[in-house]
Amino acid sequence: MARARPTSSRSRPKTRSPWRRRWSIAWKSLLVLALVAVGALITAVYVARAQLPSFEDLKSSPNGQMIRVHAADGSVIVSLGPSYGEWLSIDRVPAVMQRAMISVEDRRFYSHLGVDPIGVARSVDVRVKRGRWTQGGSTITQQLARNIFLTSAKKFGRKFREAILALAIERKFSKDQILELYLNKVYFGGGAYGIDAASRRFFGHGAGHLTLSEAAIIAGLVKAPSNYSPTADAEAAVGRAGVVIETMRETGAITSAQAAAADPQGVKLAPAPRQNSVRYFTDWALPQLELLIDETVKPLEVWTTLDTDMQRDADAAIQQNVPKGAQGALVALDRDGAVRAMVGGTDYVSSIYNRATQAVRQPGSAFKLFVYLAAIEAGKTPDDKELDAPVTIDGWSPRNDSRRNSGEVTLRTAFAYSLNTVAAKLGQMVGFQTVADMARRFGITTPVNTHPSMVLGTSEVRLIDMTRAFASVANKGVAVTPYAITKVTSDGETIYTHEVDRSHVLVAPDVAARMTDLLQTTVNTGTGRAAQIGRPVAGKTGTTTSSKDGWFLGFSSGLTTGVWMGRDDARPVAGLHGGTAPAKAFAAFMRQAVAKRPIEEFDTKVTLPDWQLEPDEEAYYGSPDNGSFVDGDGYPVGGGEVVPDAPRAPADDAFEAGQEGEQRLDQEWIDRVTNRRRDPARPLPAPGSPPREIPVAPQPERRPPVRVDTYSTADRPNQ
Repeated sequence: MARARPTSSRSRPKTRSPWRRRWSIAWKSLLVLALVAVGALITAVYVARAQLPSFEDLKSSPNGQMIRVHAADGSVIVSLGPSYGEWLSIDRVPAVMQRAMISVEDRRFYSHLGVDPIGVARSVDVRVKRGRWTQGGSTITQQLARNIFLTSAKKFGRKFREAILALAIERKFSKDQILELYLNKVYFGGGAYGIDAASRRFFGHGAGHLTLSEAAIIAGLVKAPSNYSPTADAEAAVGRAGVVIETMRETGAITSAQAAAADPQGVKLAPAPRQNSVRYFTDWALPQLELLIDETVKPLEVWTTLDTDMQRDADAAIQQNVPKGAQGALVALDRDGAVRAMVGGTDYVSSIYNRATQAVRQPGSAFKLFVYLAAIEAGKTPDDKELDAPVTIDGWSPRNDSRRNSGEVTLRTAFAYSLNTVAAKLGQMVGFQTVADMARRFGITTPVNTHPSMVLGTSEVRLIDMTRAFASVANKGVAVTPYAITKVTSDGETIYTHEVDRSHVLVAPDVAARMTDLLQTTVNTGTGRAAQIGRPVAGKTGTTTSSKDGWFLGFSSGLTTGVWMGRDDARPVAGLHGGTAPAKAFAAFMRQAVAKRPIEEFDTKVTLPDWQLEPDEEAYYGSPDNGSFVDGDGYPVGGGEVVPDAPRAPADDAFEAGQEGEQRLDQEWIDRVTNRRRDPARPLPAPGSPPREIPVAPQPERRPPVRVDTYSTADRPNQ
């Protein structure tokens, strides 16, 4: 009987490792998923391809919204939006322009399928090394897809859709068609879309005759149109063009000899179109369209409140009066809030920063408007008296600018001569929080502190907000909201019309009238005499510590104007006070702005001294100030030139009775200048009545005069 043969170990079945089985399943699953993903990608690409517009439709599609801005008289002041040149077919585009664009933006343009994996890998590698995205991996086709169909948001979802569209575009159009679309639709800055518009914008001729250097400059703009724009930074544009030329040499697009012969620095640029101060207004007004309308594609006609004559006069007033090395801003509001003029700086080309709407600066004594409004609302009247004497509030001791005190004075006098001690006492009386609330009530949008020194204007404000506040006082206490756009039309259809809201009452009419009383006294006899224009004017000066800011805000004949001057770096400006350059700029502008408007009386009037009570309107309303009774800083001084052949009031002598050139001012003289000591039973003249002499009540025994320095205007917050 034969023995059984032992079983060989080689014949035994091998036991498979569970890890190998798992890896096999995983790889098979990944392969299936990859096949599904590829299938989905192909499907998405061909679905997108089917939905793409035709080549002709893409040629005619707009790149942005055209906007024409009209002034109040209907004239076009600005046209904004895309600028298109002539559409150039690919055979009309200079070869040097084609090679420049391909070299710098997509050197493998003719070999990839719409997405360049090598470019993407290079971009990721740079991102890992530098820690931020500094180099894009988008092809020309991807950029075209983004410019036409998508936004520039840096999100993964957008990049994925961009890649799908790029692959679809490559399936539908030829390389030459893609390049033609790209060269005619890409944005090159300065509002120019397409190489022909860019060439005309920067070089003054069409793109059909571009040189190598000009083509390099245009090609270099795509990366950052605002940074490399020849009109904004010629040096940066030339430097970027040099990079483009070197890249063209490296890729073989040009020879070394051609690269050496190129001279970007020798390119003659077309002069930039002149940008005047109107752009400050349009830059402020047009962003408001996003809140007013929903239309973002169709061309728009925007009708605004701007008065071109007033704008020209405003620009001239700032240019002629702003101190050397300083900036100036002006805003003019009509009684309904319509912005009639806006100047945001001395030169829009060199600085587009709008100091009328963006800058926040301390208003100095102009802020006392809110202090006195709060006091009047609390029951005070212009004829009430306060003691101008040293005061300490929570460790703070304000001083008048003269470093002297006048004793007992009326609120009218304290406001006209901007006495700090009285303002501090009023602020303490009504509460500093109440003053802050009053400022907010009248439209101050910036933070307002409640420290005692806030009564002197230590909180920063915007010029347009301060002008709005003064306009609301002029409007008898009814809120005035600045607006710029009256209506918007598209394709002949009105899609927006502005409606003025006159229902928001800020203070009672009598409070506004008493405040106007104080404001017009400031112009007639106080710190604002340089703002006189030959008709009733009410206003207030403001100057900050070390003359860093000068303000004048006032109104007349339904128009309210605010002026600010100073340096952007907040350094002192020698000789700058609210009563000098700002007040003079106000007067220069307002004389022209209200010249055709009827003279309007205020509810309360300041009657001039007896010797000026003549029947002619010029004497009654105050002639334009030419420096008499005003010192070099715009503050009132005694004596001065007297109107020829006019008898001098006896009290004027007391003002000049000082020794060794010193001048003396007492309450008696102040009261006589403002003509406040008269029979209280005698009513004020009715509006529009001719001026006449008013009997004055018997004078009480005269107290010893109080010496006051001629600079006692307290028009600056104390340090």
